[in-house]
Amino acid sequence: MNAIEVKKLNKTFKVKLKEKGFKGSLKSIFKPKYKEIKAVNNISFNVEKGEVLAFIGPNGAGKSTTIKMLTGILYPNKGEVKVMGIDPSKERKKLAYKIGTVFGQKEQLWTHLTPYDNFKFFGAIYDLDDYTTEKRIKELIEIFELEEIINTPVRNLSLGQRIRCEIAASLIHKPDILFLDEPTIGLDPVVKEKIRILIKRLNKEQKTTIFLTSHDIGDIEKLCKRIIIVNNGKIVMDDSMENLKYHYLNKKIVEVKLNATINLKEEEGIEVIKAKEHNLKISVDTSKRKISEVIDLIGTDKIIDMNISNEPLENIITEIYKEKK
Repeated sequence: MNAIEVKKLNKTFKVKLKEKGFKGSLKSIFKPKYKEIKAVNNISFNVEKGEVLAFIGPNGAGKSTTIKMLTGILYPNKGEVKVMGIDPSKERKKLAYKIGTVFGQKEQLWTHLTPYDNFKFFGAIYDLDDYTTEKRIKELIEIFELEEIINTPVRNLSLGQRIRCEIAASLIHKPDILFLDEPTIGLDPVVKEKIRILIKRLNKEQKTTIFLTSHDIGDIEKLCKRIIIVNNGKIVMDDSMENLKYHYLNKKIVEVKLNATINLKEEEGIEVIKAKEHNLKISVDTSKRKISEVIDLIGTDKIIDMNISNEPLENIITEIYKEKK
């Protein structure tokens, strides 16, 4: 049995149209007009048990709407959804015992309570007895390295510490599937890497299925073996991370601060995005040029500082979407 099965899923919203002017405002009140928007348009996919899947797309692509239907928050207009063999729209309470959710921008912990008290509270919500809850808390403290902060009020924790506790709290009942929506948003690179290591460990040791949405290429690249890209409510790509890397993740953005002005010419694999005085921003296609070659062209003696990053995910999705169209 698959962990998640989605067949021809559709969700349409009615949006009230606003008309201009005073008369238009009166019409909107007494004779409102509506426009139908297809947030999710006939999508189908499966997720295997124990899989780590990235479900990504630009804002407004239909990601959040899909997750809400998978977790029973929204009902579909058409189509079928099975999560651990359960229909979320019919048995949401039963499903709650099988899944965990973490939304990076929304707190689920009581901030005036300590992580320990929050974990006890969540244990009670999921009908765990005291012995089971205490045993599970000890496991989570060890896995997420919470010894030093377990009795500190959540409001006094750093963002990285809070996210660790958020993930731990969502796992108190040992769910089969963990839905992670932007789990590393706003975190610094060191803390992001710690969270990624914890998620990988969770998947490896406890075989938890991970359904991840993120705008961070690093999250996707380091955690997922498969990726689904959605845009305008449709799936535009369902492929392996390895294949995506080979075809689309070759470009790197190199930002350099120099001690002198240089005139770097565009060559194969090198595109100058911005050149202003002692600052240079270029795009490098690493399938055609090595970063070390670009550094040699600039001159190591001229470089004061340098930053290398991935091309924004939105650009990659746009490129894929254009090709698919």
